[in-house]
Amino acid sequence: MKKVGILGGTFDPPHMGHLIVANEVAEALMLDEVRLMPNHIPPHKKLNVKVTAENRLEMVMLAVESNPRLKPEPFEIGQEGTSYTYETIKALREREPDVEFYFIIGADMIEYLPKWHKVDELAQLIQFVGVKRPEYNEETEYPVLLVDIPQIDLSSSLIREKLKSGKSIKYLVPEKVEKYIEENTLYES
Repeated sequence: MKKVGILGGTFDPPHMGHLIVANEVAEALMLDEVRLMPNHIPPHKKLNVKVTAENRLEMVMLAVESNPRLKPEPFEIGQEGTSYTYETIKALREREPDVEFYFIIGADMIEYLPKWHKVDELAQLIQFVGVKRPEYNEETEYPVLLVDIPQIDLSSSLIREKLKSGKSIKYLVPEKVEKYIEENTLYES
């Protein structure tokens, strides 16, 4: 059976921290691949209206192209309305019944699991994989397989703030993502 990790998020923009998480979990769990899946409309945060779902998917595609083990997963971008992980995983399992899915979350999301839409049902469909993040607690009542990875305190919001204030994001995002952001003036104030 093929083992596939799913790393969901807004990827607004995708950064080196996302790629490190995906690669490290793939290595630790010997996954066949990890798919980075931008959500259409996240249930828990407001998105920048200037940066479209298509922009975020394009940035993910650019971010992963140098690593054959990492792939973009456009499923949620093609859906209408709010992206709920339960609905997505149900659909992915129907589409790919021969795949064992591992859903990768940061410690910030581990704390938030009790508030997820149909989390009990979701826990029956996938294996949660949690990665540590500075200043977050990994303890939960849900079955989360913890993977120890190098901790980098990097976030998309930090990158957006740097861009808004005219600061460099060199080495925080892949070079092609940085170029795409510049060419499309995505995060200017």
